[in-house]
Order: sequence, then C-alpha cells, then structure tokens
Amino acid sequence: MTTSKRPAPTTSTPSSLRLTLAAMFALAVAMGFGRFAFTPMFPLMLRAGRLSLDAGAVLASSNYLGYWLGAMSAHRIKLSAERLLTLGLASIVLVTVGMAATTSLEVWIVLRFLAGVLSAWALIATSAWGLGWLAAKGRPQLAGVLFSGVGLGIAAVGIYCMLAAQPRITVEMLWAGLALLAALAALLPVVVSRRHPAPDMRHATMARPKTQAHAPVATRGLVLSYGLLGFGYILPATYLPTLARQLVDNPQVFGWAWPLFGLAAALSTVIVARWIHNGNRLHAWALAHLVMALGVLLPIIWFSLTSIVLAALLVGGTFMVITMLAMQEARIRAELNATQVLAQMTAGFAVGQLMGPVVSALLSRCVANHATALSCALTLAASGLIVSAIYLWRLARHTQYAINH
Repeated sequence: MTTSKRPAPTTSTPSSLRLTLAAMFALAVAMGFGRFAFTPMFPLMLRAGRLSLDAGAVLASSNYLGYWLGAMSAHRIKLSAERLLTLGLASIVLVTVGMAATTSLEVWIVLRFLAGVLSAWALIATSAWGLGWLAAKGRPQLAGVLFSGVGLGIAAVGIYCMLAAQPRITVEMLWAGLALLAALAALLPVVVSRRHPAPDMRHATMARPKTQAHAPVATRGLVLSYGLLGFGYILPATYLPTLARQLVDNPQVFGWAWPLFGLAAALSTVIVARWIHNGNRLHAWALAHLVMALGVLLPIIWFSLTSIVLAALLVGGTFMVITMLAMQEARIRAELNATQVLAQMTAGFAVGQLMGPVVSALLSRCVANHATALSCALTLAASGLIVSAIYLWRLARHTQYAINH
C-alpha cells in the first residue's frame, strides 16, 4: 500500500463523526464478516451435517493462513489506503456470496482463505485511513468508536445467525443473507473513503513517546506481544459457540455466546478510549492481556453456560481494546512508516492465531481426547498472555508520553 505524502484533499473537510462511522462500518465488514462470520456459522453447519469438526478446523485454518498472507502483502500493494479499503470490502461481499453458491469443501477452503487475505487488507487500510484522519483532526479519542466496528460486526453476524437459524432456512440461505448485510454495510465506508482520501500524515497529533531511541526494539516487542494475543484469543474465539452447543443443542441458546462476545468488544473500545486518552496505552494493554487470560482459563476451571458467557465477555471485552491500543502504539512509534509497521503487527497476530489450532491439533495426538487437548492449549495460551503482560508493563516503565492536542 502506498504511503507517499500528499496534500490534504481539495474537497470539503469531512466531519469527524462521518469519518469515524465510515471506518467503523468498514471494520464491521472486514472483521465481522470477512474474518469471523464462520464462527457462529460453524455450529449451524455442524448441526446441518454440512461439516465435520475436522473439516471445520481446516476451514478456520485456511482463513487464518489467508489473514497472515494478507497482512504480509498489504504494504506491498501499490494502492492508496482508500482504494485498498474499497477492494477489500467489495471482495469480501463476493467471497461471502461464494459460500452460499456451493457445497464443495474444497471451494469453501479457497473462499475462506481469500476472506482472510481480504479482511487483513481491509483492516490495515481502514486503520491507516481512519486513524490518520482522527490524528489530523486532533480527535484520537474517537478511535474507540472506530474500533467498536469490529465488535458490532461480530454481534450483528451472531444475532443474525441466531435469529435466522430456523428449520426451513438452509445454510446456503444463511450465507446469502450475510452477503447482503455485508454489501449494505460496505456502502458508507466505500463512498466516504473515496471522497476523502487519507490526509498528510506529517501533521498527525497523537501521543508520542518522548524518546525514540528505543523505537525499533520496542516495535519488535510489540509485534511479539500482539502475536501472543493472536494465539491467546483464537481458541476461545473459535470454540466458544461450539462449547456452548455441547451443553445445549438449541441455536436460540448457544447462539448468544457470539453476540455477547461482539457486544463486549464494541462497548469496551469506546469505554477504554475515553479512559486512556491521557494515560499510558502500554499499561492498559498489559491489564487487558491479564483479563483475557482469565477469560481463556474460565472454561477449563468451570465448564458451564455461565462460565462460557463470562469467558465471552472477558475475551470479547479485551481483544478489540488490545487491537486498538496496539495499532495506535505501533503507528505512533512508526511515525511516517505506519502502513509497514501496522502490516507487521497484523502479520504477527496472524501467525499467533495460526498456531492456535495447530498446537491444539498436535496436543490432541498426545492426550486422550479433544477436550483435554483443548484445555492444554487454552492453558498455554493464557500463559503467553501473562508473559506478554509482564513485558508490556515493564516497557511502559521506560516510556514516557507527551499528549499533543
């Protein structure tokens, strides 16, 4: 993605609210539909006999692999942020239509792979475009509303799947409905981003570390910490609806796990963005890792619908807060090289989430059953989150911030 400097657009200056809502809807499509639509659909496809557990794991892993490739390739694409955003959102709609148009597992694998690539492109482009505008307008606190789009997209998809999961509604019809919702949600960000290209990033006004001497080392540590987030959250994010289904085989009940996850993600970003405006992002990031670790461990310690709901709230309520804080922190440290470092962060996250199902599968070969393997993997994921929290807290002690308004 090109990062050349350019003057502010000659068109009328858009309002902060309009820009924020456009970026919010873009993230809702990129992540709620492109990345996470399969999560609430997975137990429904299992219930309908369309997939086995092993085939579902392959589809999920294909999406994770695509997300990694998309993150690695985004900064090499010779398109502006707003054009890459448009390409990503439009293509996500098309691959979602494709999920409804076939019953071939092989084609589904390809489509979920493409959805992963496209969602990474759209996330990076939206972050660069939206955060750039908020920084230029001196409104970084609106980042919480911007990133709430991911949680709102997750919640919208989850509620749709829960309400539409009726006996006469086929899996193909459900996917077609998701494609229509994605198309409608993509209209606003496509129109607004094309009318208002990203501003000149030389005039950004966000909190900067006072000392830049350690920025390269700190950035590598941030990438690793964000990668541990990917490993830490992916197992509960993938299996919470399925775990709920083991306790009650009613979509109107187990289907609530995913909307709660999304709503917690949406509300948490708004709340934390207001609270952290004059604070230290690294401290908040470290605390969020600890809270997520507790949510990851809950289904192991206490397996019930109540614990699954609490886990959904704890994991959902922190994973987008961490994404928001991590993207802001990395972007500030990168200064004018924002696109490349955001891509590195996203790639690290993608590697972490790729390792989640791989480690779980390897553990399943060494233990008695899948449940034990999942418990071991969740314990390992929580450990990684705790270790990274310690690193981030210590890093914060060596970094001071100046808030520029």
